[in-house]
Amino acid sequence: MKRIKKVVLAYSGGLDTSVILKWLRETYDCEVVTFTADIGQGEELEPARVKARKMGVKEIFILDLREEFVRDFVFPMFRANTLYEGEYLLGTSIARPLIGKYLVDIANKTGADAIAHGATGKGNDQVRFELTAYALKPGIKVIAPWREWDLTSREKLLRYAEQHRIPVEFKKGKKSPYSMDANLLHISYEGGVLEDPWQEPEESMWRWSVPPEKAPNKPSYVELTFKKGDCVALNGKAMSPAAVLAALNKIGGANGIGRADIVENRYVGMKSRGAYETPGGTILLKAHRAMESLTLDREVAHLKDELMPRYASLIYNGYWYSPERLMLQEMIDASQVTVNGVVRVKLYKGNVTVVGRKSDSDSLFDPTIATFEDDRGAYNQKDAEGFIRLNALRLRIAARRKGRKK
Repeated sequence: MKRIKKVVLAYSGGLDTSVILKWLRETYDCEVVTFTADIGQGEELEPARVKARKMGVKEIFILDLREEFVRDFVFPMFRANTLYEGEYLLGTSIARPLIGKYLVDIANKTGADAIAHGATGKGNDQVRFELTAYALKPGIKVIAPWREWDLTSREKLLRYAEQHRIPVEFKKGKKSPYSMDANLLHISYEGGVLEDPWQEPEESMWRWSVPPEKAPNKPSYVELTFKKGDCVALNGKAMSPAAVLAALNKIGGANGIGRADIVENRYVGMKSRGAYETPGGTILLKAHRAMESLTLDREVAHLKDELMPRYASLIYNGYWYSPERLMLQEMIDASQVTVNGVVRVKLYKGNVTVVGRKSDSDSLFDPTIATFEDDRGAYNQKDAEGFIRLNALRLRIAARRKGRKK
């Protein structure tokens, strides 16, 4: 096997990736380049640079990818009104192809032979990272330590860190009850009491949102302006994609919006229970569907709804760079040309209610036809008789056949 000389590691500076950094050097006798992505997780990333330097890393990449994350990954996904298994807004799934893309980019830039990640052999993320890498660089070597080493518990990781004098901020015997992943779209929780599907999540677990029953007694109203299916302004103020999502997270969380408790089907075959906070995404999805209800042709809207579960599965399973996802995206984006206008939503104690929608140039809603008052000849109600009789023809034929058999 070809010797590995340099590896690009997806690095957070936490226990797992700090141990991985040292383990890679020991196991492969290679140089390690670290890559840390700021995708809105809300953490100070400079400590990761300091830790990497202390461990002798020469090439350190810390990149602010917040705008690219929302603009090129989250927004295209929301144009499809994407939900996995009817509930999950894919906050973790959609971040992985972006991180994988930069792992490959940095490998190309630094002349690295391989990339490495800290995803376990039980989860979906290993699939997402590696499918991305192979789609973008077919010959890349991927190292997944959790599938190779025998450091199978937190205690073993801590022992390894102590033995090798790895700077870790964890205290002995103190364990975070949840495995968490955060970015601008969501924060996820796994482990702890969540491993029992019958147990209700502890209120202290949630970070972004107040409990709906403790949300303000007065509703909040927000107007979202859409252009070609993307939200470009809030309450008339133009904002960048990342700024839109951050603002919606704040107001949504304050109103108890966006909590989900799900048992989902992982791609690797097991069921997993996770809890999610996605306040901004929950508002965005509701508003986008409302905008489409006014501006999309009926059959186009219905076709999108039929294809959405397949599109969602492609993202969940790691196929962002697959030809079928790219083909679907072309179709979805083409449908969004007329999705322009403003949606007004009311946020109240965990609920998002659409209370208004308008489109000056692309609305297909014709009040002169839809009215219950005098439509002044805009619609001939007698036409409905022939329409109904034609559509009933096959039903009548089938009923007559049943009558003959009796």
